[in-house]
Amino acid sequence: MSRWKALPGELDPRVRQLVVRLRRLKDHSGLSLRQLPAKTGYSASSWERYLGGRSLPPREAVEAMARIGGDDPTRLLALHEVAAEAWGEGRAGTSAPEGSDAPNAPNAPEASEATEATGTADTAGTAGAAHTVEVVGALQAAGADDTGPYNLAAPNEETRHGRSLRVALVAGAVALVLAVSSAVLLAVRLTDGDSRASATPLGSATSSVSPSPSPSGPRTYACEVERIDGRWYAGNSRTRDAVLAEGLAGPEVAEAQCLLRRAGFAPGVVDGIFGPHTKSAVEQLQKRAGLVVDGIIGRHTWGALRR
Repeated sequence: MSRWKALPGELDPRVRQLVVRLRRLKDHSGLSLRQLPAKTGYSASSWERYLGGRSLPPREAVEAMARIGGDDPTRLLALHEVAAEAWGEGRAGTSAPEGSDAPNAPNAPEASEATEATGTADTAGTAGAAHTVEVVGALQAAGADDTGPYNLAAPNEETRHGRSLRVALVAGAVALVLAVSSAVLLAVRLTDGDSRASATPLGSATSSVSPSPSPSGPRTYACEVERIDGRWYAGNSRTRDAVLAEGLAGPEVAEAQCLLRRAGFAPGVVDGIFGPHTKSAVEQLQKRAGLVVDGIIGRHTWGALRR
């Protein structure tokens, strides 16, 4: 196995996790830096920067390394998306990162659904909670081995202590965001339920869903699908970037369920609850649209739903 140099101390833990995983795959492949170009299409000097933490590898390079290292590309690409967000945050307001001399190397990391911005004000609670879940899930999925959730090799004891402090701070921040997001989501759902109950006239017609049979029964939403400015809308939400995942609920989920039906996929009852049937329908849509199949609705999946 190669003896790697210590990564820069200021490197974000999410980027560090990606680099450590790429180093392992390179070691597992048995290839040297001089042999990687023939297998991946990226130069040895580019790989030296990627594996040294001095430049973020493009999505295609990560996919190529997963292929030659025998790893699951979906899990590695999810880790790359999280690292790309951290890389962009660390370089906001500064000059672009050092370029690569490899073919087709991008000038900036590619954005993805797993790291896209949360929704508008009316979906702030839902989006914040889902985004936090996505980031934590991607880190856990990529680092689930016998070396711990981050698997960060430290050159000395001082670096290890510093990293432990950063991990503790991140964990505290995640817990705080989840608590606040849950409270905001509950308040938004209660307010939205009251306003809809008073605004909906008696006997109003819907295109595919009927009102619930009694106040105590499960709520259902109307699917009033129409095309506006080249995009499909179902009358429950106009969001185009709210992040939704299994376990969430609200009018944004109902909007997605209506549009999934319109696209020919069955999410189950349009009740505004993101359950297993809705997740399965989302995965089928993502597969047909050529997106990452993760069952999470983000900006790219909304684009496919509203097309």
